[in-house]
Amino acid sequence: MECNRRQLLGAGLLGAASMLLPPEKAFAAMLPADWTLGVADVEGDVVPRAMRRVHGRAPADFKGVLYRNGPAKFRRAGGNATHWFDGDGLVRRFAIDEGEVRLAARFVDTDKRRQESKAGAVLLPGFGTPQRSGAVVTGPDSANAANTSVMLAGDQLWALWEGGSAYALDPDSLATIGPKALRPDLARMPFLAHPRVEPDGTVWNLGLAGARALVWKLRPDGSLISATPLALPRASYIHDFTATARHLVIVLQPWVQVRHTMPYAAMFEWQPETGTQVLVVDKDDLTRSRIFDLPAFSFFHLGDAWEESDGTIRFDGCVSENPSFAMKEAADLLLGHNRVASPPLLAMVTLHADGRGELARTGIKAEFPQTDRRRSGLSRRFTAFAGLYDAERPLARGVGVFDWVQGSARTYDFGARQLVEEFLFVPRGAGEGDGWLVGTTVNLDARATELHLLDARRIEAGPVATWRADVALPVGFHGTFRRG
Repeated sequence: MECNRRQLLGAGLLGAASMLLPPEKAFAAMLPADWTLGVADVEGDVVPRAMRRVHGRAPADFKGVLYRNGPAKFRRAGGNATHWFDGDGLVRRFAIDEGEVRLAARFVDTDKRRQESKAGAVLLPGFGTPQRSGAVVTGPDSANAANTSVMLAGDQLWALWEGGSAYALDPDSLATIGPKALRPDLARMPFLAHPRVEPDGTVWNLGLAGARALVWKLRPDGSLISATPLALPRASYIHDFTATARHLVIVLQPWVQVRHTMPYAAMFEWQPETGTQVLVVDKDDLTRSRIFDLPAFSFFHLGDAWEESDGTIRFDGCVSENPSFAMKEAADLLLGHNRVASPPLLAMVTLHADGRGELARTGIKAEFPQTDRRRSGLSRRFTAFAGLYDAERPLARGVGVFDWVQGSARTYDFGARQLVEEFLFVPRGAGEGDGWLVGTTVNLDARATELHLLDARRIEAGPVATWRADVALPVGFHGTFRRG
């Protein structure tokens, strides 16, 4: 079925109204909370350099590359970003070989970054940043920050941002190749930052425009299999979705688009009285679907789903009472304000074959759920997460592994002087849970980014090995790991 790009995009970024706001406070004038190192600016690319091992020793057979993405340039002399989600994307590359690590990082060469570098001001609209005078907006990719996640596709690395195209990069040099058009008539179509990958490498993803979606299906090398329009029951904010072996599972929180304006978050209104809906769509026939009703909750991230023999579907996620973090608190971070009222809780959703839906919160404060991707779409026992939040600052200080059979978590606390980012599970043996957790932190005392490797079976013991860079990179969002 042919998809009309103009119809799908509707009144998205193309309809952004020009707005002029005064620049925000300079970073130097922030409150003296040293956790603001996690949202500081990086002024340029980080040339390849060795990281120094400061603890332990990596296993001899652990080899590969951790890629991470996140915003890293928020402030310019003529005007700043006003939301954490809107900084320029900086892709980091941590190459691990024979116990040594080399770090490099490059900004994605987006239209947004080029326009704003030339103007010396943040101009383009974003999630929470308004459009300013002088911005040239010709389509979604004008505002594409390419700052949220990365995925490997054949011989390319794609930098992802939910409102526009994937940006293709060279996975070794991190040089920008350019926006990825999966078909000429689908150029500049949205491609979410959280694709779902089956064990054979098949990629599923969504592109959103209000209550319309495009379902992407790709081969492991990133080439297009199909792009199929899908009508959604409502125009919810969707950052992530999940999938079983047979179904796409799309969670429609009651944060609903009610207007066409910019910045993006201003389009939405929290309507908890309508509850949360879950749309389950047959992968083989997207016209076949079911809707389940759940109590109202907000979320950014979900774990992999699975389907049991009787048709029951289960998946986990990190859920909040409302989207206040996205609406207000993530903007406050750039001003040095810690106003995170309630971190999300790890929860399990059960969709019964008879149409009933259940949400069970664990009470564990958690974000960035991660699992053994070899079990994508299959039943599983464990979920890794970042967590151990405290009231003194807005970012995680530890990591954990939750056991859904025992109903308990094992954790490691890096301490109050570390800002903990997403950790990925890297398999080691054949059994579920037999693997490594690899991820990064910002060490506030050393003012440096650190890379850590933990044994997922003995997480309480802390890092098996830690390497420290000679630079502090701001806290990022998501990554992927390529085995060596």
